[in-house]
Amino acid sequence: MRIAKYLAGAGIASRRESEKLVLEGRIKVNGKIVNNLALQISPNDRILFDDNPVPKIQKPRIWKYYKPVGLITSTQDEKNRPTVFSNLPPHLPKVISVGRLDINSEGLLLLTNNGDLKRFLELPANGFDRTYRVRILGKPTEKRLEPLTKGLTIGKDVFAPMTISIDATSKANSWLTITLREGKNREIRRALNYVGLEVNRLIRTSYGPVNLAPLSRNGVQEINFKAFASDLLKLGYKESELPFKIPTTLHPSKRVTKQGPRSKYRGTKK
Repeated sequence: MRIAKYLAGAGIASRRESEKLVLEGRIKVNGKIVNNLALQISPNDRILFDDNPVPKIQKPRIWKYYKPVGLITSTQDEKNRPTVFSNLPPHLPKVISVGRLDINSEGLLLLTNNGDLKRFLELPANGFDRTYRVRILGKPTEKRLEPLTKGLTIGKDVFAPMTISIDATSKANSWLTITLREGKNREIRRALNYVGLEVNRLIRTSYGPVNLAPLSRNGVQEINFKAFASDLLKLGYKESELPFKIPTTLHPSKRVTKQGPRSKYRGTKK
């Protein structure tokens, strides 16, 4: 297979990101730096990424992790802040994250050993809902939140309409449930700040068919891959659209639209 496909299958990065690594001269094959994206890899080739051995391709796997506040979703940080990957249990194989959560956010972070699966789950075109429980200062009204539910532009960033419910209010704070599909950098914080609301806690509770429960902070759990593949089929994805081969024994009984029922992605009230 081609070099970028091999790197993605080994969990180095998505296929597109792997192509960049090759062009940047960060990949060696049998002791030589390569920059030919058409290079075919054989089972006997020795491949290095930044002079570290690239593992053999494994079957796709996926985990869910409760990222706490204070960790960077990166393999390394120039400011030497603690990272998600330095905090994971030592028994986990090499994994990459599906998207990111910023340092001040917590909750569900998906991890995988397969770059193509990472890319599939991240692409906005694939329509995976991300749901968050958000605590803000003050008492918002539906009218104040209307720009977010209709979609808005901040600078050069266009934010698609969000689904928002006001779950609970007190004298100082309010809890919201917010569902979106793209998850741009600090999107919820920036959008709420745009309408004069300050976020003081943000928890991602679900990503597509995967829910955060029952994990507590720093908890990590491997997801049954047959069940995960079945959930994708039930959401309306065809086998030909998936970046992996599904188990031959998998026969989902029902299929719905890719959107899925909104209630499937709701966070639990507090």
